[in-house]
Amino acid sequence: MTKQIIAITGASSGLGAALAKQYLKQDAHVCLLGRSNTTLEKVVENTVGSYSIHSLDITNKTDVANAFQEIENEYGSVDMLINNAGVGYFGLAEDLQEEEISTMLDVNVKGTIYCTQAVLPKMKTRNKGTVVSVVSTAGLQGKANESGYVASKFAVRGFTESLQAELADTMIRVSGIYMGGMDTPFWDGIFKDEKRKTLMRPDDIAEIIIHNLEERSNLSVDEIVIRNKKPKK
Repeated sequence: MTKQIIAITGASSGLGAALAKQYLKQDAHVCLLGRSNTTLEKVVENTVGSYSIHSLDITNKTDVANAFQEIENEYGSVDMLINNAGVGYFGLAEDLQEEEISTMLDVNVKGTIYCTQAVLPKMKTRNKGTVVSVVSTAGLQGKANESGYVASKFAVRGFTESLQAELADTMIRVSGIYMGGMDTPFWDGIFKDEKRKTLMRPDDIAEIIIHNLEERSNLSVDEIVIRNKKPKK
């Protein structure tokens, strides 16, 4: 396949879905990864382009390896991996449940590492590729009532920056995306309608990310920081 092959985790909604739709317009082959085939199929309804659907549990390393091997066998090596899948639980630090903490670490941290491990060997062989991790501004600073989520995102930031150091002498690009809150299902049941009006639009964020990740000779975009502009009243 001559098309650029882009794999996006957490592609069933929000930013992942927005990125998938926009990359399809750029004539890439988009591999949509998520937990449910049905939900992923809804993302690409009425769209034109080359795509494939892959259901998996990104917290299961074997599941991840099988999914990416399927992509390799059918379409070729992944040119760009976008680690977008994430989950968050919020509240006071002392109220976080053990299961909530484990889920955030499994999905946000282990999932990012497992998916990266699945594509990295072939990227190294070709000395070419891009690994993107959607971290959020929770990976830049602590936030009240988000301690567990922030801890997991600081870990993803650390992994991303370490990967940049490991691959500094290669042509493999590694980028961390740090954006504020977006109006996505992620915040369902957490923010009221009035608060959600202040959140950023996933389509806008996707457009900014795609533009900044365009491949340019001898250049690497290590970080993309996107914050909501809050005008003074």
